[in-house]
Amino acid sequence: MSLPLLTKKVLAGAALTAVAVAAPFAAFGQDANPDAIIRIGSLYEPQNLDNTAGAGQGITEAFNGNVYEGLFRLTDAGDVEDVLVETYEISENGLTYTFTLRDGVTFHSGDPLTAQDVKFSIERVIAPESQSSRKSSLATIENIEAVDDRTVVITLSQRSISLPYNLSYVWIVNDAATELTSSADGTGPYRLDEWRRGSSLSLTRFDDYWGQAPANGGVVLTYFTEATAQNNALLTGAIDIIPAVQSPDSLALFEGNPEFNVTEGASTTKQLLAYNDRIEPFSNVNVRKALARAINKERLLDSIWGGYGTLIGSFVPPTDPWYVDLTDVDPYDPESARALLEEAGYGEGFRFTVDTPNYDPHPIVAQFVQNELAQIGVTMDINLITANEWYTKIYQAQDFEATFQEHVNHRDIVFYGNPNFYWGYDNAEVIALIASAEASETVDEQVEKLTQANRIIAEEAASNWLYLYPQIVVSRANVSGYPINGLNSQFFAYDIEKSGQ
Repeated sequence: MSLPLLTKKVLAGAALTAVAVAAPFAAFGQDANPDAIIRIGSLYEPQNLDNTAGAGQGITEAFNGNVYEGLFRLTDAGDVEDVLVETYEISENGLTYTFTLRDGVTFHSGDPLTAQDVKFSIERVIAPESQSSRKSSLATIENIEAVDDRTVVITLSQRSISLPYNLSYVWIVNDAATELTSSADGTGPYRLDEWRRGSSLSLTRFDDYWGQAPANGGVVLTYFTEATAQNNALLTGAIDIIPAVQSPDSLALFEGNPEFNVTEGASTTKQLLAYNDRIEPFSNVNVRKALARAINKERLLDSIWGGYGTLIGSFVPPTDPWYVDLTDVDPYDPESARALLEEAGYGEGFRFTVDTPNYDPHPIVAQFVQNELAQIGVTMDINLITANEWYTKIYQAQDFEATFQEHVNHRDIVFYGNPNFYWGYDNAEVIALIASAEASETVDEQVEKLTQANRIIAEEAASNWLYLYPQIVVSRANVSGYPINGLNSQFFAYDIEKSGQ
Protein backbone atom coordinates (compact mmCIF):
# COMPACT_ATOMS: atom_id res chain seq x y z
CA MET A 1 0.00 0.00 0.00
CA SER A 2 1.68 3.26 -1.07
CA LEU A 3 -1.13 4.01 1.32
CA PRO A 4 -1.87 0.83 3.21
CA LEU A 5 -2.92 -1.03 0.14
CA LEU A 6 -6.41 0.20 0.68
CA THR A 7 -8.97 -0.46 -1.99
CA LYS A 8 -8.77 2.16 -4.72
CA LYS A 9 -11.42 2.27 -7.40
CA VAL A 10 -11.27 3.45 -10.96
CA LEU A 11 -11.88 7.18 -10.76
CA ALA A 12 -12.80 7.91 -14.35
CA GLY A 13 -14.34 6.34 -17.39
CA ALA A 14 -17.46 4.30 -17.99
CA ALA A 15 -17.91 0.54 -18.05
CA LEU A 16 -15.95 -0.94 -20.93
CA THR A 17 -17.43 -2.84 -23.80
CA ALA A 18 -16.01 -5.95 -25.42
CA VAL A 19 -14.70 -3.75 -28.24
CA ALA A 20 -12.73 -1.60 -25.79
CA VAL A 21 -11.36 -4.71 -24.11
CA ALA A 22 -10.03 -6.09 -27.35
CA ALA A 23 -8.20 -2.93 -28.35
CA PRO A 24 -5.09 -3.31 -26.14
CA PHE A 25 -3.95 -6.41 -28.06
CA ALA A 26 -2.67 -4.07 -30.76
CA ALA A 27 -0.01 -2.94 -28.30
CA PHE A 28 1.74 -6.30 -28.58
CA GLY A 29 2.52 -5.90 -32.27
CA GLN A 30 1.47 -7.76 -35.37
CA ASP A 31 3.30 -10.97 -34.44
CA ALA A 32 1.69 -11.39 -31.02
CA ASN A 33 -0.73 -14.27 -30.59
CA PRO A 34 -3.84 -12.96 -28.79
CA ASP A 35 -4.64 -16.45 -27.52
CA ALA A 36 -1.39 -16.38 -25.51
CA ILE A 37 -2.33 -13.08 -23.83
CA ILE A 38 -3.84 -13.36 -20.35
CA ARG A 39 -6.70 -10.88 -20.03
CA ILE A 40 -7.35 -9.84 -16.44
CA GLY A 41 -10.42 -7.86 -15.40
CA SER A 42 -9.93 -5.49 -12.48
CA LEU A 43 -11.83 -2.85 -10.53
CA TYR A 44 -8.60 -1.30 -9.27
CA GLU A 45 -6.90 0.94 -11.76
CA PRO A 46 -3.70 2.49 -10.35
CA GLN A 47 -3.79 6.18 -9.50
CA ASN A 48 -0.27 6.36 -10.91
CA LEU A 49 2.57 3.88 -11.48
CA ASP A 50 4.70 4.63 -8.39
CA ASN A 51 3.96 2.62 -5.25
CA THR A 52 5.59 5.31 -3.10
CA ALA A 53 3.22 7.99 -4.42
CA GLY A 54 -0.23 6.84 -3.33
CA ALA A 55 -0.90 4.65 -6.35
CA GLY A 56 -3.29 2.33 -4.47
CA GLN A 57 -3.65 -1.42 -4.57
CA GLY A 58 -4.08 -1.49 -8.35
CA ILE A 59 -0.38 -0.88 -8.91
CA THR A 60 0.49 -3.83 -6.66
CA GLU A 61 -1.88 -6.09 -8.57
CA ALA A 62 -0.36 -5.09 -11.90
CA PHE A 63 3.34 -4.58 -11.14
CA ASN A 64 4.42 -6.53 -8.05
CA GLY A 65 6.49 -9.52 -9.18
CA ASN A 66 5.46 -8.87 -12.76
CA VAL A 67 7.18 -5.62 -13.73
CA TYR A 68 9.12 -4.92 -10.55
CA GLU A 69 10.90 -7.31 -8.22
CA GLY A 70 12.39 -6.91 -4.77
CA LEU A 71 15.39 -8.37 -3.06
CA PHE A 72 12.81 -10.77 -1.61
CA ARG A 73 9.31 -11.87 -2.56
CA LEU A 74 6.28 -12.75 -0.45
CA THR A 75 4.96 -15.87 -2.14
CA ASP A 76 1.30 -16.67 -2.56
CA ALA A 77 1.73 -19.18 0.29
CA GLY A 78 2.98 -16.42 2.61
CA ASP A 79 6.65 -17.39 2.62
CA VAL A 80 9.55 -15.02 2.01
CA GLU A 81 11.95 -16.14 -0.72
CA ASP A 82 15.10 -14.69 -2.27
CA VAL A 83 14.68 -12.99 -5.64
CA LEU A 84 17.31 -10.41 -6.57
CA VAL A 85 19.44 -11.48 -3.61
CA GLU A 86 21.79 -14.39 -4.22
CA THR A 87 22.96 -14.68 -0.58
CA TYR A 88 22.98 -12.56 2.55
CA GLU A 89 24.66 -12.58 5.96
CA ILE A 90 23.59 -11.14 9.30
CA SER A 91 26.08 -9.93 11.88
CA GLU A 92 26.11 -11.55 15.31
CA ASN A 93 24.45 -8.53 16.92
CA GLY A 94 21.74 -8.49 14.22
CA LEU A 95 22.47 -4.91 13.19
CA THR A 96 24.32 -5.42 9.91
CA TYR A 97 22.97 -7.20 6.81
CA THR A 98 25.28 -7.85 3.88
CA PHE A 99 23.48 -8.69 0.63
CA THR A 100 25.10 -10.15 -2.46
CA LEU A 101 23.00 -9.44 -5.55
CA ARG A 102 22.17 -11.96 -8.24
CA ASP A 103 24.54 -11.69 -11.20
CA GLY A 104 23.41 -11.03 -14.76
CA VAL A 105 20.18 -9.17 -13.97
CA THR A 106 19.21 -6.30 -16.25
CA PHE A 107 16.47 -3.71 -16.21
CA HIS A 108 13.98 -3.45 -19.05
CA SER A 109 15.98 -0.48 -20.35
CA GLY A 110 19.03 -2.74 -20.68
CA ASP A 111 20.95 -1.25 -17.75
CA PRO A 112 22.52 -3.81 -15.38
CA LEU A 113 21.24 -4.17 -11.81
CA THR A 114 23.76 -2.74 -9.35
CA ALA A 115 24.00 -2.15 -5.61
CA GLN A 116 23.45 1.55 -6.26
CA ASP A 117 19.99 0.76 -7.67
CA VAL A 118 19.13 -1.12 -4.49
CA LYS A 119 20.34 1.76 -2.31
CA PHE A 120 18.34 4.22 -4.43
CA SER A 121 15.19 2.09 -4.26
CA ILE A 122 15.21 1.63 -0.49
CA GLU A 123 15.93 5.32 0.08
CA ARG A 124 12.90 6.20 -2.08
CA VAL A 125 10.64 4.16 0.19
CA ILE A 126 11.94 5.63 3.45
CA ALA A 127 12.17 9.22 2.19
CA PRO A 128 10.07 11.84 4.04
CA GLU A 129 7.83 12.37 0.99
CA SER A 130 7.21 8.65 0.47
CA GLN A 131 3.62 7.51 0.91
CA SER A 132 4.55 3.85 1.32
CA SER A 133 2.75 2.32 4.29
CA ARG A 134 5.84 0.20 4.95
CA LYS A 135 8.05 3.24 5.47
CA SER A 136 7.69 3.03 9.25
CA SER A 137 8.57 -0.69 9.16
CA LEU A 138 11.94 0.25 7.67
CA ALA A 139 12.60 3.07 10.14
CA THR A 140 15.37 1.09 11.83
CA ILE A 141 17.56 1.45 8.74
CA GLU A 142 20.43 3.73 9.74
CA ASN A 143 22.67 3.45 6.71
CA ILE A 144 22.77 1.84 3.25
CA GLU A 145 26.10 1.37 1.52
CA ALA A 146 26.74 0.19 -2.03
CA VAL A 147 30.12 -1.44 -1.39
CA ASP A 148 30.58 -2.57 -4.98
CA ASP A 149 28.29 -3.40 -7.90
CA ARG A 150 26.94 -6.56 -6.28
CA THR A 151 27.25 -5.87 -2.54
CA VAL A 152 24.84 -3.86 -0.38
CA VAL A 153 25.36 -3.38 3.36
CA ILE A 154 22.43 -2.20 5.49
CA THR A 155 23.11 -1.05 9.04
CA LEU A 156 20.25 -0.89 11.53
CA SER A 157 19.79 1.19 14.66
CA GLN A 158 18.25 -1.86 16.36
CA ARG A 159 17.37 -5.43 15.47
CA SER A 160 14.65 -5.88 12.88
CA ILE A 161 13.65 -9.52 12.68
CA SER A 162 11.27 -8.75 9.80
CA LEU A 163 13.80 -6.95 7.62
CA PRO A 164 13.77 -9.50 4.74
CA TYR A 165 9.97 -9.57 4.91
CA ASN A 166 9.75 -5.76 4.92
CA LEU A 167 12.22 -5.53 2.04
CA SER A 168 9.85 -7.67 -0.03
CA TYR A 169 7.70 -4.50 -0.27
CA VAL A 170 10.58 -2.51 -1.79
CA TRP A 171 10.59 -2.63 -5.58
CA ILE A 172 14.05 -2.30 -7.08
CA VAL A 173 13.98 0.40 -9.73
CA ASN A 174 16.71 1.73 -11.98
CA ASP A 175 18.39 4.67 -10.27
CA ALA A 176 18.51 6.37 -13.67
CA ALA A 177 14.75 6.10 -14.17
CA THR A 178 12.62 9.24 -14.28
CA GLU A 179 8.88 9.96 -14.28
CA LEU A 180 8.11 6.80 -12.31
CA THR A 181 4.50 7.84 -11.84
CA SER A 182 3.89 7.34 -15.57
CA SER A 183 6.63 4.92 -16.68
CA ALA A 184 8.49 1.90 -15.31
CA ASP A 185 11.93 0.31 -15.48
CA GLY A 186 12.06 -2.89 -13.48
CA THR A 187 13.72 -6.30 -13.64
CA GLY A 188 10.58 -8.45 -13.78
CA PRO A 189 9.42 -10.95 -16.42
CA TYR A 190 7.20 -8.31 -18.04
CA ARG A 191 7.82 -4.76 -19.13
CA LEU A 192 5.23 -2.03 -19.27
CA ASP A 193 3.94 -1.70 -22.80
CA GLU A 194 1.11 0.81 -22.55
CA TRP A 195 -1.17 2.36 -19.95
CA ARG A 196 -4.43 3.73 -21.33
CA ARG A 197 -5.82 5.70 -18.41
CA GLY A 198 -9.38 4.78 -17.61
CA SER A 199 -9.19 1.71 -19.83
CA SER A 200 -6.32 -0.78 -19.66
CA LEU A 201 -2.70 -1.53 -18.88
CA SER A 202 -0.71 -3.94 -21.02
CA LEU A 203 2.46 -5.85 -20.15
CA THR A 204 4.61 -7.70 -22.65
CA ARG A 205 7.25 -10.36 -22.05
CA PHE A 206 10.76 -9.17 -21.27
CA ASP A 207 12.96 -11.31 -23.52
CA ASP A 208 16.13 -10.70 -21.49
CA TYR A 209 14.58 -11.67 -18.17
CA TRP A 210 17.13 -13.33 -15.87
CA GLY A 211 14.72 -16.04 -14.68
CA GLN A 212 12.24 -18.44 -16.22
CA ALA A 213 10.20 -16.96 -19.05
CA PRO A 214 6.46 -16.44 -18.45
CA ALA A 215 4.09 -19.23 -19.44
CA ASN A 216 2.07 -16.75 -21.52
CA GLY A 217 2.67 -14.15 -24.18
CA GLY A 218 1.77 -11.13 -22.08
CA VAL A 219 -0.91 -9.60 -19.88
CA VAL A 220 -3.67 -7.05 -20.37
CA LEU A 221 -5.41 -5.65 -17.31
CA THR A 222 -8.74 -4.15 -18.28
CA TYR A 223 -10.30 -1.73 -15.80
CA PHE A 224 -13.99 -1.51 -14.99
CA THR A 225 -15.90 0.99 -12.91
CA GLU A 226 -18.36 -1.54 -11.53
CA ALA A 227 -18.65 -5.28 -11.07
CA THR A 228 -21.53 -5.90 -13.49
CA ALA A 229 -19.50 -4.86 -16.52
CA GLN A 230 -16.57 -6.91 -15.23
CA ASN A 231 -18.76 -9.99 -14.87
CA ASN A 232 -20.25 -9.53 -18.33
CA ALA A 233 -16.76 -9.32 -19.81
CA LEU A 234 -15.87 -12.69 -18.27
CA LEU A 235 -19.18 -14.25 -19.33
CA THR A 236 -18.68 -13.14 -22.94
CA GLY A 237 -15.02 -14.15 -23.12
CA ALA A 238 -13.68 -10.59 -23.30
CA ILE A 239 -11.48 -11.32 -20.26
CA ASP A 240 -10.06 -14.57 -18.88
CA ILE A 241 -9.96 -14.05 -15.13
CA ILE A 242 -11.13 -11.92 -12.20
CA PRO A 243 -8.44 -11.98 -9.46
CA ALA A 244 -10.73 -11.12 -6.56
CA VAL A 245 -14.52 -11.08 -6.76
CA GLN A 246 -15.79 -8.01 -4.87
CA SER A 247 -19.50 -8.38 -5.62
CA PRO A 248 -21.15 -11.30 -3.80
CA ASP A 249 -23.98 -11.40 -6.36
CA SER A 250 -21.39 -12.26 -9.00
CA LEU A 251 -20.85 -15.78 -7.73
CA ALA A 252 -24.26 -17.04 -8.80
CA LEU A 253 -23.29 -16.32 -12.41
CA PHE A 254 -20.33 -18.68 -12.33
CA GLU A 255 -20.85 -21.36 -9.68
CA GLY A 256 -21.92 -24.69 -11.18
CA ASN A 257 -21.12 -23.50 -14.69
CA PRO A 258 -18.57 -25.85 -16.35
CA GLU A 259 -17.22 -22.97 -18.43
CA PHE A 260 -15.73 -21.35 -15.30
CA ASN A 261 -13.59 -22.17 -12.29
CA VAL A 262 -14.43 -20.63 -8.91
CA THR A 263 -11.59 -20.92 -6.39
CA GLU A 264 -11.52 -19.70 -2.79
CA GLY A 265 -8.12 -18.92 -1.28
CA ALA A 266 -6.81 -17.40 1.96
CA SER A 267 -7.73 -13.75 2.33
CA THR A 268 -5.95 -10.92 4.14
CA THR A 269 -8.68 -8.35 3.38
CA LYS A 270 -10.42 -7.06 6.48
CA GLN A 271 -13.69 -5.11 6.32
CA LEU A 272 -13.77 -2.70 9.23
CA LEU A 273 -15.54 0.26 10.71
CA ALA A 274 -12.60 2.43 11.73
CA TYR A 275 -13.06 5.23 14.22
CA ASN A 276 -11.08 8.40 14.71
CA ASP A 277 -9.89 7.30 18.14
CA ARG A 278 -8.55 10.79 18.88
CA ILE A 279 -12.01 12.33 19.32
CA GLU A 280 -15.09 11.80 21.47
CA PRO A 281 -16.97 9.60 21.71
CA PHE A 282 -14.57 7.16 20.01
CA SER A 283 -11.71 7.94 22.38
CA ASN A 284 -13.84 6.13 24.97
CA VAL A 285 -13.12 2.38 25.06
CA ASN A 286 -16.58 1.52 26.37
CA VAL A 287 -18.22 3.32 23.45
CA ARG A 288 -16.13 1.37 20.97
CA LYS A 289 -16.88 -1.91 22.75
CA ALA A 290 -20.60 -1.07 22.80
CA LEU A 291 -20.65 -0.55 19.03
CA ALA A 292 -18.77 -3.83 18.53
CA ARG A 293 -21.41 -5.70 20.55
CA ALA A 294 -24.32 -3.97 18.80
CA ILE A 295 -23.59 -5.51 15.39
CA ASN A 296 -24.58 -9.07 14.51
CA LYS A 297 -21.50 -9.76 12.42
CA GLU A 298 -22.47 -13.33 11.61
CA ARG A 299 -25.74 -12.14 10.09
CA LEU A 300 -23.91 -9.32 8.30
CA LEU A 301 -21.39 -11.68 6.74
CA ASP A 302 -24.08 -14.10 5.66
CA SER A 303 -26.23 -11.33 4.16
CA ILE A 304 -23.27 -9.91 2.21
CA TRP A 305 -21.34 -13.02 1.21
CA GLY A 306 -23.79 -15.90 1.69
CA GLY A 307 -21.55 -18.49 3.32
CA TYR A 308 -18.18 -17.14 2.23
CA GLY A 309 -15.78 -15.16 4.40
CA THR A 310 -14.70 -15.48 8.04
CA LEU A 311 -15.28 -13.76 11.39
CA ILE A 312 -11.98 -13.13 13.19
CA GLY A 313 -12.67 -10.60 15.97
CA SER A 314 -9.52 -8.56 15.34
CA PHE A 315 -7.34 -7.07 12.62
CA VAL A 316 -5.20 -10.21 12.34
CA PRO A 317 -6.20 -12.87 9.77
CA PRO A 318 -5.37 -16.60 10.10
CA THR A 319 -2.48 -16.27 7.63
CA ASP A 320 -0.50 -14.18 10.17
CA PRO A 321 1.64 -16.20 12.65
CA TRP A 322 0.20 -14.28 15.64
CA TYR A 323 -3.44 -15.00 14.81
CA VAL A 324 -5.83 -16.17 17.52
CA ASP A 325 -9.61 -16.33 17.25
CA LEU A 326 -10.87 -13.30 19.19
CA THR A 327 -14.51 -13.37 18.12
CA ASP A 328 -15.47 -14.01 21.77
CA VAL A 329 -14.03 -10.69 23.02
CA ASP A 330 -17.06 -8.53 22.15
CA PRO A 331 -19.75 -10.92 20.89
CA TYR A 332 -23.13 -9.74 19.69
CA ASP A 333 -25.04 -8.57 22.77
CA PRO A 334 -27.25 -5.46 22.33
CA GLU A 335 -28.25 -5.40 26.01
CA SER A 336 -24.62 -5.33 27.10
CA ALA A 337 -23.95 -2.66 24.46
CA ARG A 338 -26.62 -0.39 25.97
CA ALA A 339 -25.13 -0.90 29.45
CA LEU A 340 -21.67 0.06 28.21
CA LEU A 341 -23.05 3.23 26.61
CA GLU A 342 -24.75 4.12 29.91
CA GLU A 343 -21.47 3.56 31.77
CA ALA A 344 -19.64 5.77 29.27
CA GLY A 345 -22.13 8.61 29.75
CA TYR A 346 -24.01 8.07 26.50
CA GLY A 347 -27.14 6.42 27.86
CA GLU A 348 -29.28 8.53 25.53
CA GLY A 349 -27.15 7.52 22.56
CA PHE A 350 -25.30 9.84 20.21
CA ARG A 351 -25.08 10.76 16.55
CA PHE A 352 -22.09 10.55 14.22
CA THR A 353 -21.25 10.54 10.52
CA VAL A 354 -19.50 7.69 8.78
CA ASP A 355 -17.66 8.37 5.53
CA THR A 356 -17.82 5.30 3.33
CA PRO A 357 -16.46 4.52 -0.12
CA ASN A 358 -19.26 4.59 -2.66
CA TYR A 359 -18.57 1.14 -4.17
CA ASP A 360 -19.79 -2.31 -3.18
CA PRO A 361 -20.06 -3.72 -0.69
CA HIS A 362 -19.39 -0.68 1.52
CA PRO A 363 -22.76 1.11 1.07
CA ILE A 364 -24.65 -2.12 1.79
CA VAL A 365 -22.52 -2.81 4.86
CA ALA A 366 -23.08 0.76 6.02
CA GLN A 367 -26.87 0.40 5.78
CA PHE A 368 -26.76 -2.85 7.76
CA VAL A 369 -24.62 -1.30 10.50
CA GLN A 370 -26.82 1.81 10.55
CA ASN A 371 -29.86 -0.33 11.34
CA GLU A 372 -28.00 -2.32 14.00
CA LEU A 373 -26.73 0.76 15.82
CA ALA A 374 -30.18 2.31 15.78
CA GLN A 375 -31.31 -0.55 18.03
CA ILE A 376 -29.08 0.78 20.83
CA GLY A 377 -30.00 4.44 20.28
CA VAL A 378 -27.00 5.43 18.15
CA THR A 379 -27.69 7.35 14.94
CA MET A 380 -25.16 6.84 12.16
CA ASP A 381 -25.42 9.19 9.19
CA ILE A 382 -23.89 7.82 5.97
CA ASN A 383 -21.79 10.02 3.71
CA LEU A 384 -20.76 8.35 0.43
CA ILE A 385 -17.38 9.45 -0.93
CA THR A 386 -15.14 8.43 -3.81
CA ALA A 387 -11.84 6.59 -3.38
CA ASN A 388 -9.97 9.81 -4.14
CA GLU A 389 -11.96 11.68 -1.51
CA TRP A 390 -11.30 8.89 0.99
CA TYR A 391 -7.57 9.17 0.43
CA THR A 392 -7.40 12.93 0.86
CA LYS A 393 -10.05 13.38 3.58
CA ILE A 394 -9.51 10.28 5.72
CA TYR A 395 -6.02 8.98 5.11
CA GLN A 396 -4.21 12.29 4.61
CA ALA A 397 -6.20 14.95 6.46
CA GLN A 398 -7.64 12.57 9.10
CA ASP A 399 -10.76 14.72 8.99
CA PHE A 400 -13.49 12.26 9.94
CA GLU A 401 -15.44 10.67 12.78
CA ALA A 402 -15.65 7.12 11.42
CA THR A 403 -15.20 5.33 8.13
CA PHE A 404 -15.67 2.00 6.43
CA GLN A 405 -12.68 0.58 4.62
CA GLU A 406 -11.07 -2.67 3.57
CA HIS A 407 -7.43 -3.26 4.43
CA VAL A 408 -5.69 -5.89 2.33
CA ASN A 409 -2.22 -5.94 3.88
CA HIS A 410 -0.51 -9.05 5.16
CA ARG A 411 0.98 -8.71 8.68
CA ASP A 412 -0.37 -5.20 9.14
CA ILE A 413 -0.94 -5.17 12.92
CA VAL A 414 1.98 -2.72 12.92
CA PHE A 415 -0.41 0.08 11.93
CA TYR A 416 -1.90 -0.05 15.44
CA GLY A 417 1.57 0.66 16.81
CA ASN A 418 1.67 3.96 14.94
CA PRO A 419 -0.43 6.68 16.69
CA ASN A 420 -0.06 8.89 13.61
CA PHE A 421 -1.90 6.41 11.41
CA TYR A 422 -5.25 7.67 10.16
CA TRP A 423 -7.35 6.07 12.91
CA GLY A 424 -5.16 7.54 15.69
CA TYR A 425 -5.16 4.56 18.05
CA ASP A 426 -2.61 5.33 20.77
CA ASN A 427 -1.80 2.75 23.43
CA ALA A 428 1.70 2.93 24.95
CA GLU A 429 1.78 -0.77 25.82
CA VAL A 430 0.80 -1.79 22.28
CA ILE A 431 3.36 0.59 20.78
CA ALA A 432 6.06 -0.91 23.01
CA LEU A 433 5.03 -4.51 22.26
CA ILE A 434 5.03 -3.97 18.50
CA ALA A 435 8.39 -2.18 18.61
CA SER A 436 10.01 -4.79 20.86
CA ALA A 437 8.54 -7.63 18.78
CA GLU A 438 10.39 -6.27 15.76
CA ALA A 439 13.60 -6.20 17.82
CA SER A 440 13.14 -9.85 18.86
CA GLU A 441 16.01 -12.28 18.49
CA THR A 442 13.71 -15.21 17.69
CA VAL A 443 10.49 -15.70 15.76
CA ASP A 444 8.88 -17.28 18.83
CA GLU A 445 9.54 -14.10 20.82
CA GLN A 446 8.11 -11.98 18.02
CA VAL A 447 4.96 -14.11 17.78
CA GLU A 448 4.43 -14.02 21.55
CA LYS A 449 4.60 -10.23 21.71
CA LEU A 450 2.42 -9.59 18.68
CA THR A 451 -0.16 -12.09 19.92
CA GLN A 452 -0.28 -10.13 23.18
CA ALA A 453 -0.58 -6.83 21.31
CA ASN A 454 -3.36 -8.25 19.15
CA ARG A 455 -5.36 -9.23 22.22
CA ILE A 456 -5.02 -5.77 23.79
CA ILE A 457 -6.12 -4.10 20.57
CA ALA A 458 -9.15 -6.40 20.42
CA GLU A 459 -10.01 -5.92 24.12
CA GLU A 460 -10.00 -2.16 23.55
CA ALA A 461 -12.03 -2.48 20.34
CA ALA A 462 -9.61 -0.09 18.66
CA SER A 463 -11.69 -0.50 15.49
CA ASN A 464 -14.76 -2.56 14.67
CA TRP A 465 -13.56 -5.56 12.62
CA LEU A 466 -16.64 -6.77 10.80
CA TYR A 467 -15.33 -9.74 8.82
CA LEU A 468 -12.52 -11.15 6.72
CA TYR A 469 -13.39 -11.07 3.04
CA PRO A 470 -13.38 -14.29 1.08
CA GLN A 471 -10.62 -14.45 -1.53
CA ILE A 472 -12.42 -15.76 -4.61
CA VAL A 473 -10.84 -16.04 -8.03
CA VAL A 474 -13.06 -16.73 -11.04
CA SER A 475 -11.58 -17.76 -14.37
CA ARG A 476 -12.57 -19.39 -17.60
CA ALA A 477 -12.22 -23.17 -17.36
CA ASN A 478 -9.21 -23.32 -19.69
CA VAL A 479 -7.11 -20.95 -17.55
CA SER A 480 -4.71 -22.29 -14.91
CA GLY A 481 -1.58 -21.42 -12.96
CA TYR A 482 -2.91 -18.31 -11.24
CA PRO A 483 -2.36 -17.45 -7.56
CA ILE A 484 -5.39 -18.01 -5.35
CA ASN A 485 -4.51 -16.14 -2.16
CA GLY A 486 -3.54 -12.75 -3.57
CA LEU A 487 -1.81 -11.60 -0.39
CA ASN A 488 -1.57 -7.79 -0.32
CA SER A 489 -3.48 -7.71 -3.62
CA GLN A 490 -0.48 -9.01 -5.53
CA PHE A 491 -1.33 -11.19 -8.51
CA PHE A 492 1.61 -12.96 -10.11
CA ALA A 493 0.79 -13.47 -13.79
CA TYR A 494 3.86 -15.31 -15.03
CA ASP A 495 2.60 -18.88 -14.40
CA ILE A 496 -0.87 -18.31 -15.86
CA GLU A 497 -1.60 -20.15 -19.12
CA LYS A 498 -4.50 -21.18 -21.33
CA SER A 499 -5.11 -24.68 -22.64
CA GLY A 500 -6.89 -25.76 -25.79
CA GLN A 501 -5.96 -22.66 -27.77
